[in-house]
Amino acid sequence: MEIADGTVMIGKMNAAATGLKKAAWILRPLIWLVIAGFASAHAQDPGTLNPQPLPPLPNANSPAIPARELFARKTTPLAGPARSIGTYNGGCLEGGVALPLTGPAWQVMRVSRDRYWGNPNLVAFVERLAEKAKKVGWNGLLIGDMSQPRGGPMLNGHSSHQIGLDVDIWFTPMPAHELSREEREFEMALKMVAENRRDVDSATWTHERTELVRTAAQDPAVTRIFVNPAIKKAMCREAASDRSWLSKVRPWWGHDEHFHVRIACPPDSPLCKEQPETGSSDGCGSELAGWLRKTEAPPPPPGAKPQHNVPLAALPAQCRAVVRAP
Repeated sequence: MEIADGTVMIGKMNAAATGLKKAAWILRPLIWLVIAGFASAHAQDPGTLNPQPLPPLPNANSPAIPARELFARKTTPLAGPARSIGTYNGGCLEGGVALPLTGPAWQVMRVSRDRYWGNPNLVAFVERLAEKAKKVGWNGLLIGDMSQPRGGPMLNGHSSHQIGLDVDIWFTPMPAHELSREEREFEMALKMVAENRRDVDSATWTHERTELVRTAAQDPAVTRIFVNPAIKKAMCREAASDRSWLSKVRPWWGHDEHFHVRIACPPDSPLCKEQPETGSSDGCGSELAGWLRKTEAPPPPPGAKPQHNVPLAALPAQCRAVVRAP
């Protein structure tokens, strides 16, 4: 795969001096963009080694300020009991906790985004699944975005992930070593989807990935897992006789290099609004065929574009207190 090969090449460069090494890391994201042809809409965007705080808002109390601008400026969680408030794509998070950046069987990627927060139930799920990943032959998991410290809409990238119950998990296994800051910010996830968008790429896809998603789907806390339609196709093919878990695996745009896990509203979050159940169908028939037809020239699906300019008034009333609190 081009991006992966470029990453390995850059990672193995034997810089002649410290200055050359720094230059290589600075140029790395630009090199990836060139390799990808400036069209990596579904790739994990590189992070930064020098995250800068957002400037103060000139009038933070104005009702015209988008909610994303307010939540993005909260770098600490709201103290108190953990509560997920609202819907997955319209809410916030009280009492959020951070997933440790390095655990026994996981490592957080893109730390500079500060999106490794969640409801304690989500953190517990990640820890459970990471340990189970060893049973499929992996060292552990690479964790992408969860939520911001107080949840809410993000400046970019997601419509959901707002109430601390969503997590992106890379299809790239965790390596045997602890990743450096540079690797966490700039390493790219392996793309699993073939160029024709109709099936997985045999050069990167392995059955262990189906087993990992099966394991995640069988966790009682999980309600949905979003994957690329081509990846769902591979899982339908590899599932064998036990197919009950496939009902939770939903095809969706993007997700070429990671799977998105969503867990249920916790019992102690009465203001959290659950989605309807997915039903018992494995989704491997006409539903999947329809998605695969769309991938030939995928149009922007209705509602898929993140609504980044939603005002605070559009969120549950409790979210105003969450984001206004010191």
